[in-house]
Amino acid sequence: MSQPKTDSSRGQGQEVAVGDPKAGLAQGQSLEQQTNSPRVRPPRKGQSRFPLDPLVDVVAALRGEGGCPWDREQTHDSLKPYLIEETYEALEALEHGDMHSLMEELGDLLLQIGLHAQIASETGLFDMNDIIQAITAKMIRRHPHVFGDVTVRDTTEVLGRWEKIKEQEKGPQQGSILDGVPRHLPALMRAMKIQKKAATVGFDWNRVEDALAKVQEEIGELEEARRTEDRERIREEIGDLLFAVVNVARFCQTEPETALTGTVEKFIGRFHYIEQAARSSHKKLEDMTLAEMDQLWERAKEGKS
Repeated sequence: MSQPKTDSSRGQGQEVAVGDPKAGLAQGQSLEQQTNSPRVRPPRKGQSRFPLDPLVDVVAALRGEGGCPWDREQTHDSLKPYLIEETYEALEALEHGDMHSLMEELGDLLLQIGLHAQIASETGLFDMNDIIQAITAKMIRRHPHVFGDVTVRDTTEVLGRWEKIKEQEKGPQQGSILDGVPRHLPALMRAMKIQKKAATVGFDWNRVEDALAKVQEEIGELEEARRTEDRERIREEIGDLLFAVVNVARFCQTEPETALTGTVEKFIGRFHYIEQAARSSHKKLEDMTLAEMDQLWERAKEGKS
């Protein structure tokens, strides 16, 4: 593994080194064009500020002759579940504010990246250097207000320019404006992204009150579907209701996935309180009445012990 030649980390006032001119360039654009900024400089020969070589070497050994049978059997497809699992474990560490666990989980996630890079390198597709060079070049291209002469007023303008630069990189598109949102995203997150894309061309409610009215409309349609006992129609109406609620969350600048995750955790905490209270009273939950459990639920809401 050759030494990585790029540095995507940048502190205040630091310069950024970029590597192979063939890596991660926008269509029709040279490296000089995309990095024409006094804050960007070419790398020194042999320079490396990435402590990734030890990891790359370990992964190569695991998949090499005499390596680990499990690692040698893995493919891009077989590793998909682990990539998802490690991502969610990192998110859980973030939710708990456990920085030591976060460090470990980010390492596990980095291992998955290393495995995919190694598998790709074995067939000459790309390696870890290419990954780092490509993302570094992309960040420079998409931040002309940092690495160029562009001036922006606020985050909204930054995001707008990001999308325009992204469109320029991809060239003329024949598909839908909704393309590019991964199908495997959690449904609430995917709905949010789809709605944001549609809103960019004016397909949107004017006010949050309109979005709230749509929620009420969908509740009425769900009630009608429930009376028909048509399971397929009920499923469809529940989907429509959830999609409408996501719209309200978007207007309120709230990530629905994060909001629902918080509510689930809140429910778990309150239910744990009911379980603990039942054990303290030497009762089984199944022997308690709903009124008794509801009373404990209210006490949990109030924070009473």
